[in-house]
Amino acid sequence: MARYTGPKHRLLRKEGVNLSDKSSQSLLRRLNTPPGVHGKKRKRRLSEYGLQLREKQKAKTTYGLLEKQFKKLVQTVREKKGDTKEMIVSLLETRLDNIIYRLGFAKTRYMSRQFVSHGHILVNGKKLTIPSYQVKVDDVISLSPKMQKNPKVLEIIEEKQEVLPFLKKQGISGKLERMPKKEDLQVPFDLQLIIEYYSR
Repeated sequence: MARYTGPKHRLLRKEGVNLSDKSSQSLLRRLNTPPGVHGKKRKRRLSEYGLQLREKQKAKTTYGLLEKQFKKLVQTVREKKGDTKEMIVSLLETRLDNIIYRLGFAKTRYMSRQFVSHGHILVNGKKLTIPSYQVKVDDVISLSPKMQKNPKVLEIIEEKQEVLPFLKKQGISGKLERMPKKEDLQVPFDLQLIIEYYSR
């Protein structure tokens, strides 16, 4: 599966928001300066389309999705009945790579994606290597026996004890108790502008 392999800081500076968990001083100092030779020049005022595009790009960068994946996700949601914004958040948050990150088994979504693709994650006791797998309610997510002995991974797990309300964590395993709701978390992008972008 294709994925972005370029410099992550460049993406964050392009959006002007720290969408990752990295908080190095060099990144925080440069966040307000767009990447490139002409980054220090005054930013132009964005059109309505430009604002919608930027919010869409923020969402893609946050969850590590490509355009084709994200467009398909939004179009799938728009065909269903219910709160479109909540359903988009729900599908993004229940991706396997994101669940690993939210449970605190990995420091970043990039790391959690690598764990999955390298076969270090078990879903209901079976190895799964698809980062975009949609975790279902009551699915049990756990680390492979090899990763359970990794000191660095165990250190990461110890660092993050609190998890979001829709998840339950017990040691080196976790469970999706219910589907996420809008009020469970704050996303760093405007879902309404994203819906408008794909409604054109």
